[in-house]
Amino acid sequence: MTGAMEKMTMSDGAEVAVYHVQPTGVRKGGLVLVQEIFGVTDHIRDLCDGYAADGYEVLSPALFDREHPGFEAEYSGDGFARAVQLARELHPFDLSLADVQTCVDALAATGPVFVVGYCYGGSVAWFAATRMHGVAAASGYYGSLIPAAADEEPKVPVILHFGRFDTGIPMEGVDTVIAKDWPKATVHVYEAGHGFNSDRRKDYHEPSADLARERTLELFEANGG
Repeated sequence: MTGAMEKMTMSDGAEVAVYHVQPTGVRKGGLVLVQEIFGVTDHIRDLCDGYAADGYEVLSPALFDREHPGFEAEYSGDGFARAVQLARELHPFDLSLADVQTCVDALAATGPVFVVGYCYGGSVAWFAATRMHGVAAASGYYGSLIPAAADEEPKVPVILHFGRFDTGIPMEGVDTVIAKDWPKATVHVYEAGHGFNSDRRKDYHEPSADLARERTLELFEANGG
């Protein structure tokens, strides 16, 4: 790992841990990378380090720190159950949006700021494009809340990545997002399942992960990164 966990004061006064990594070489911009429900795991930190190697200063807030400090879980068993409980019952989703906005604000003085999120964070990335300020563009991976929020028009360019075989996000919902045809939204469907970006998961699909990352970097570069 090339970054470090730091404490950041959020809008409600809470001290939340944030993984912070500086860019390699010329700084292209700032990036807020939003976790899966499993916390800021080694996989999430690896992703942060990868984007830093591409020239981005990255912040990844541990969104569940108020309810469960230092939470990191596996993709199965008790950890999975706890992750679902945190995401769906104990932690207010609007507080996640507020924390990501705080991170965006922290990076805004030094260039364009982008948001990328995975699973839980993929939904956050959609709302970053529709509701937040100071975001240049966003990329959301398999966010389950997006189809129900398809009526919200993005204010900035956003790309969405869904797996055709994702049992948690039926294609009917994805088709709802596509049918909106928002000018600033692009939806990509991959021949993969949920979590295809994570090489720690059984649904990892390397060709889809590589293509989605390529598209994400192209989006950032096209919008000032």
